[in-house]
Amino acid sequence: MSLLSVVAEAGHVELPMPTWAYGLIALVIFIVLAAVAWSFRDVSNRHIAKAEAYAKAHGAPHGSAAGGAGSDVAHGH
Repeated sequence: MSLLSVVAEAGHVELPMPTWAYGLIALVIFIVLAAVAWSFRDVSNRHIAKAEAYAKAHGAPHGSAAGGAGSDVAHGH
């Protein structure tokens, strides 16, 4: 038996819910994941003081712990 004949014998398979519901579920999951990602926006800027204090205590150059090489541009220095 070939794969094509097996599929032909299987006939119509009823889905457990309407096809539009699968798209709706995917959309809801995408929106939830987008909300989670959105909730983490600007997290690094909320902790700049802590990062700079840690860098200062451990001998790192100014700005290196608060964003890497581009931190001077981001902070307006």
